[in-house]
Amino acid sequence: MATHEAMARINENYLKLQAGYLFPEIGRRVGAFQKKNPDAAVIKLGIGDVTRPLVPAVLEAFHAAVEEMGTDAGFRGYGPEQGYGFLVDLIREHDYAARGVEIAADEIFVSDGSKCDSGNIQEIFGIGNVVALADPVYPVYLDTNVMAGRTGEADDQGRYGGIVYMPAVAENGFNPEPPSVRADLVYLCSPNNPTGAVSTREQLARWVDYARQNDAVILFDAAYEGFIADPSLPHSIYEVEGAREVAIEFRSFSKSAGFTGTRCAFTVVPKTVMGKTASGQSVSLNDLWNRRQTTKFNGVSYPVQQAAAAVYTPEGRQQTGEIVRFYMENARLIREGLSASGLEVYGGENAPYIWFRTPGGLTSWDFFDRLLEKTQVVGTPGSGFGPSGEGYFRLSAFNSRENVEEAIARVTRTSW
Repeated sequence: MATHEAMARINENYLKLQAGYLFPEIGRRVGAFQKKNPDAAVIKLGIGDVTRPLVPAVLEAFHAAVEEMGTDAGFRGYGPEQGYGFLVDLIREHDYAARGVEIAADEIFVSDGSKCDSGNIQEIFGIGNVVALADPVYPVYLDTNVMAGRTGEADDQGRYGGIVYMPAVAENGFNPEPPSVRADLVYLCSPNNPTGAVSTREQLARWVDYARQNDAVILFDAAYEGFIADPSLPHSIYEVEGAREVAIEFRSFSKSAGFTGTRCAFTVVPKTVMGKTASGQSVSLNDLWNRRQTTKFNGVSYPVQQAAAAVYTPEGRQQTGEIVRFYMENARLIREGLSASGLEVYGGENAPYIWFRTPGGLTSWDFFDRLLEKTQVVGTPGSGFGPSGEGYFRLSAFNSRENVEEAIARVTRTSW
């Protein structure tokens, strides 16, 4: 009998990814530093994880729902993959109708995170689509498309073949204009991670026009909309006329309500957003996403969705609002402290991230290592968000007031 020498073949697109995913690499370097310096008081302002506990209104609803699950009358098994109606209706009322936007109940899909959704959404699109994304931006948009096989190899600057990179730099206020070339899928993030820039209605309108002219779909990540303080700035792309025909929107309870460890988010896919088959037939993306979710996802747990629903109560809104204001005060302290020390600083006004140019011409990773060594403060190298992020650095406002004040004191008394 012939010997079977073949092995299970891997998806070789994974091998195109450069080094490790950004945040595990940060963890690796910090772990190595702490092993060598066990007494160092490291302050982490790198990964955008929240630090404040769940607010009382959320916790009370969470506990009550868990108690329900322990009774015959209140027990629930599989829930609707798209989310329970009680939460969907609150999302429609408070996040959209209150801003003059009509979203139908079956256009909302509750999930376990906008990171998951912004990565998984690419599954409903063909491999041949051209992807455009801001540079720098949240790495998941790019990496998931690399994994799927939509790109070529990366060049020496980290740019992948087949991707339309749209530089988001100081010269354009970190808000790139639509490209001169055609793209099929456009990832936008506002408030932007990592730069903290927020798109105006006029800027989003230009993107909607671009999408309509090019039969493109905008994948709009609004995970940080809860931090927008300026009333003139839009919280949703659907506040722009025509966006319902061309845009999918991602939202999250993670940062504004402290759900990074609890996991709840939602994606809006209007039934009017269409894609096409190879033969030119129009297909509802809402139908495709519904099929993807019902096939691969069993929904968010009942207690978690009840906890999320409590965010919309008067008490929940007031309490989570205080949390947002706390983080934004941290952002103000970081922004002003860095500026006073002579650094070129952006963001931190309508987003919990502060973006600044590295001093002395240092590369992003060189500055990461030097910052850790000299001050025991952890941030995020800008190059990890894309080639145009080289020479920049991100600090997060998610930490205690004491740690933020100590971190800024250490940074401002350090010479680079």
